Amino acid sequence: MVEIRRVAVLGAGTMGSGIAAQLANAGYPVLLLDMTREIAESARQALLSRRPAPLMSPEAVDLIEIGDFEADLRRLSECDWIIEVVVERLDIKHALFRKIEAVRRPDTLISSNTSGIPLAEMVAGMPESFASHFLITHFFNPPRYMGLLELVAGPETLPEATAVLARFCEVALGKEVVRAKDTPGFIGNRIGVAMLMVGLHKALELGLTPEEADAVAGRPMGFPGTGIFGLFDLIGIDVIDLICSNLKQQLAGDDPIRPYLEMPVALQQMLEQGLTGRKGPGGFYRQRKVDGKKVRETYDLATGEYRPFTPAELASASSHRLDELLAQNDRGGRYAAAVLSATLGYSAWLLPEIADDIRAIDTAMREGYSWRWGPFELIDRIGAGSLVERLGRDGQPVPELLARVASVGGSFYRGGQLSEPEFFQLDGRYQPVPLSAEAWSLAEVKRTAPRLFGNESATLWDIGDGVACLEFHSKMNALDDKIAEMFVRTRGAVERGFQALVIGNDGPNFSVGANIKFIVDHALAEDYDSIRSFIGSLQSGLMGLKYAPFPVVGAPLGMALGGGCEVVLHCNEVQAHAEFRGGLVELRVGLIPGGGGCKEMLLRRYRELGPERAEEAIAGAFDVIATGATSSSAAGARGLKILGEGDGISMNRRRVLADAKARALAMVDGYQPGDEAVLQLPGRNGMPAIEARIQEAIEQGRMSDYDGRVACGLGRILTGGDRKSPGPVTERQLLALELEVIIDLLHNKETKARIEHMLKTGKPLRN
Repeated sequence: MVEIRRVAVLGAGTMGSGIAAQLANAGYPVLLLDMTREIAESARQALLSRRPAPLMSPEAVDLIEIGDFEADLRRLSECDWIIEVVVERLDIKHALFRKIEAVRRPDTLISSNTSGIPLAEMVAGMPESFASHFLITHFFNPPRYMGLLELVAGPETLPEATAVLARFCEVALGKEVVRAKDTPGFIGNRIGVAMLMVGLHKALELGLTPEEADAVAGRPMGFPGTGIFGLFDLIGIDVIDLICSNLKQQLAGDDPIRPYLEMPVALQQMLEQGLTGRKGPGGFYRQRKVDGKKVRETYDLATGEYRPFTPAELASASSHRLDELLAQNDRGGRYAAAVLSATLGYSAWLLPEIADDIRAIDTAMREGYSWRWGPFELIDRIGAGSLVERLGRDGQPVPELLARVASVGGSFYRGGQLSEPEFFQLDGRYQPVPLSAEAWSLAEVKRTAPRLFGNESATLWDIGDGVACLEFHSKMNALDDKIAEMFVRTRGAVERGFQALVIGNDGPNFSVGANIKFIVDHALAEDYDSIRSFIGSLQSGLMGLKYAPFPVVGAPLGMALGGGCEVVLHCNEVQAHAEFRGGLVELRVGLIPGGGGCKEMLLRRYRELGPERAEEAIAGAFDVIATGATSSSAAGARGLKILGEGDGISMNRRRVLADAKARALAMVDGYQPGDEAVLQLPGRNGMPAIEARIQEAIEQGRMSDYDGRVACGLGRILTGGDRKSPGPVTERQLLALELEVIIDLLHNKETKARIEHMLKTGKPLRN
């Protein structure tokens, strides 16, 4: 079977160009074709300015070649996978498929990104050679950020073709691949649109405003924070209308969701006015400027006019848990119960029509529609018996699958933290949730992994094959004195009994930085000795791991800011998730990096440029730290030198820890720690150049006067301190300078005010 090395995307619209961008993000050359080269080139250029950014780095656009269907279709013979993303019309697709078949290689894979046309209809009349290599690969928009890919194979599709494409999309593109069946709407849109339309109709029945409905049918229910009406705007009211039209044509007459697929008259009137949502002049919500200020407005379905946005005042809108929400007897509580009953009952009714097991459906809804819990996970939270009772009271049918689980007082999933997890199968038995050696979470490994030791902020685990894993689990994984203590204990334990160490966790973020509340509390109490002790322990612990006699590999997911970024900088190598965002942001709170971040950012540039270009290295490190630059991806982190060119990037989040462990083991043979560095730095002679950069930034409004004072402290560290002439400076001397400058800054009321403001508001204070 073909190895995928080059891909063609046919159709350069928003979706097609987004898929091309994700392929380029993964490092694969892409041929992007459309009706004309001008259309394709315009789409390619738009990738550089579109928000949210489809590209992980601007350089990725260079992997995308463009062309047109007439002159360049013959170049499809160079490609291993051809993805069709043209308009959703079967006649147009068939015409294009015939042209593809005439020029493609016999082993080339072909797929369509359709979300509404059955595979059987698309391959009808096509040669067997085409049908055997054809699948549906349904990406969700935007392709970079949405984790789901629904993969649909036909009866003639070669199993090898399905396997190759599934693995490529999982590993290279980082997708959660769900095998869906060739049924209307597949999984995501079948249930997702059902939820939206049920939510719309129930809101109208109960007389809820869009604000009230969205306050309830959002985070409290585990649905996206947009709520129902906000999600209509995000997807596009016209898009949902089209999906509903397709479903009405394809669904059986007894399908429980059919009555909800009719668009209310008020929405038809919105579409007639061009009110399609965020991509148009407005939808259920819009923002416009009045007297220079942004004003949010809501479409009043009764009057057909916009009015000021009015926050919901329902008691249920303030519920923080699902059980609290369903216990409320106001209109919001009744609304939540009605939407959940209909949606979850429908999900259970759909098995086995749309998927082979409950896990596929739960994964599809989490990754494709951003539900916090999948439908069957939600049923377990509510209780299968409770849902059966609700459906009976509402006169709705009770799906056989749901009744079977409820009759035994069971749940769809069982097992947990300390036992092997199992899920309920259609035959009435429980089956273990399969674990992959290549893609796993720490939570899965911890069920059987020995816990070595730990405290309330961090734990060291034995993850097998002579590798230990240090996990942070403080609030937001912030670094505190307990984690600093664990760095020291971890070095000793790994040195005595393991080959390597991985630092990683399952949290949405690797670490948001040091615990600044600890710092400001002690600064306000003028207890600077405790702050010195904490920062000194952190510096010592990170240096101990950097120069340990075993390899240390960082495995960052999400954000690694401030102190979290400093942990990454001190790892010998890093295996980061592609969406890793790192940065040294301490200047926002009137401080400088104190865990060795200044030292490491300078050292990386110094080693690259050499001592003769030390001032250039100083300027580069200064600019990154003084601006608080944060990468928007792992590729961007390389540009900031937070990651090195040799560090690894995993596209799939679930593969990061496994890849990090494999990287650590590959480093073991012959591993020798380096020697601590000595840098030749200019001392006071280097400060005029730094001061000139600061003055320019102040004059241009990029820095306040106090920003300039903090930046002067940063410059003092990077230039090597107050020595009168150039000379050697060790890493530990740079660490001492970091600590000295931090303590000086904490004596200032401006820094204390910045930290307190950040803790209260989550936003930086410019003072």
